[in-house]
Amino acid sequence: MRCGYFDCFSGAAGDMILGALVDAGVPLDTLREALGRLKLPGVQLETEAVQRGGFAATQVHVEVDRAAQTHHRHLPDILDIIAKAGMSPNVTERAGRIFTRLAEAEARVHGIDVEHVHFHEVGAADAIVDIVGACVGVVALGLERITCSPIPTGSGTVKCEHGVLPVPAPATAELLRGVPLAECDVVGELTTPTGAAILTTLAESYGPLPALRVSAIGCGAGTRENRARPNLLRLFVGEADAARVPLADLEHDRVLMLETQVDDVAGQVLAHACERLLEAGALDAYLVPIIMKKGRPGQLLAVLCRPQDLAAVEAVLFREIGTLGVRRQEWFRDKLARRHVTVTTAYGPIRVKLGQAGHEVLRAWPEYEDCAAAARARGVALRDVQDAALQAWMQENARRDNHAE
Repeated sequence: MRCGYFDCFSGAAGDMILGALVDAGVPLDTLREALGRLKLPGVQLETEAVQRGGFAATQVHVEVDRAAQTHHRHLPDILDIIAKAGMSPNVTERAGRIFTRLAEAEARVHGIDVEHVHFHEVGAADAIVDIVGACVGVVALGLERITCSPIPTGSGTVKCEHGVLPVPAPATAELLRGVPLAECDVVGELTTPTGAAILTTLAESYGPLPALRVSAIGCGAGTRENRARPNLLRLFVGEADAARVPLADLEHDRVLMLETQVDDVAGQVLAHACERLLEAGALDAYLVPIIMKKGRPGQLLAVLCRPQDLAAVEAVLFREIGTLGVRRQEWFRDKLARRHVTVTTAYGPIRVKLGQAGHEVLRAWPEYEDCAAAARARGVALRDVQDAALQAWMQENARRDNHAE
């Protein structure tokens, strides 16, 4: 499977994405021919070999005359331009999705309907070229799957049509909901709304560079020169073993793993601490017997939590077990989407937790609390209730599949 990985160590913008695609092997004439179909007056595409921080890169210039720059459009206008261009279905569909997400983000920020969003800065002719060009480039490189690094946004403020706004700009922040962000104290806007819209629409997952047989590396340059880090976006293109490519439609989030080890705390205190940690918002807490220095037996207490629950979880650790220190590391997770359904059994209604990748259910298991309560009330084994609930769900699922056919 041919894959592309965007390494956004210095953020992302539409022109940087185009530059990385061209540098990775997309012919400029391919972009010009496709973009000519858009029939946008006064728009030209040029490239330049540049250096950023001592590294060679390609910078793409989208030259737009003033008449095109000041022409405001609404989402239906832009979708109509794309639809009438007669490009491949993959390009048309992806570009439409990117602009729709961009419009939805702007609508949420301004508290208006999507149809009333004015595409000025983020939707002028140059943004149309950036978005459609990115989709054309992905198809031209034959990329079947796209992944992305955690995305840095920058810090400080940025000037735009609405005045001085914090970084990330409101629309960028909306587009990055649920996306892993990289810590970054560089002052300035590293990731633009257009860059965020393209990457978060096309990328299937986020994290470190996956296992690839790399065949090309493209470097796209941004306009500004940053002192703290080269203003570049890298694109790795390569082949991945299909058996190792993860499922599409997985959910992604960022969690913290906290650890501390103790050798002078009673087991009952540790068990109580685990209960308090879960009450404080921890996703999980567990104990592992260990042998510490000088042969002392001890316990490793590990806690998984969301970043926003860190303070509450650490407070429990310090107060309940008296540890002198807590170490932590950041993890990125791919996970199944979860939802509950309730099934009817001879022991009463039981909730079943489902784990899904897209519409495919990969995991189904009855909720313990429901099964335990039913087992106590009916005087039967817990396993009997669990089996009955799972069987009821399988029968209901089979009926639903038959009805769909």
